[in-house]
Amino acid sequence: MEKLFNHFANATAKITGRPWTFIACLLLVLVWAATGPVFQFNETWQLVINTGTTIITFLMVFLIQNTQNRDAAAMHAKMDELIYAVRKADARFIGIEHLTDKELALILAEVEQQALAIHAGKPAQAIKGKPAARADEIEAEQPPKARTVRRASSKARS
Repeated sequence: MEKLFNHFANATAKITGRPWTFIACLLLVLVWAATGPVFQFNETWQLVINTGTTIITFLMVFLIQNTQNRDAAAMHAKMDELIYAVRKADARFIGIEHLTDKELALILAEVEQQALAIHAGKPAQAIKGKPAARADEIEAEQPPKARTVRRASSKARS
């Protein structure tokens, strides 16, 4: 069921994001508006467009949210893997999407200060707070069994 819904959500997102879909909807609204004089702009005529657009909007919110959630999760997984793979990257950034808004705001402020300093010609520095944790340091601290599992999964992807 979940795969079917994901497929449907992806297909719908692709179709509704195209210019021709927008043009078709615009034409539909223009046809509706043009029929106003025929129906004397009565309440039923207005109810047709209101009900139709409300139902479509209601359903599209869920389909678009599903697509965005999956895209964001995939992006986080890819970024976490890149952080883990790059030896000089600060591994504390892995999984930061699970932090509170306040914690994220602090990290963002530090990163922005770093960026301003770099653009001003100053050398890059580690983010304040906890010392930077490198992926190889984190891996070295893991029990031997966890390191073996990680290396095996890394080799399988190569």
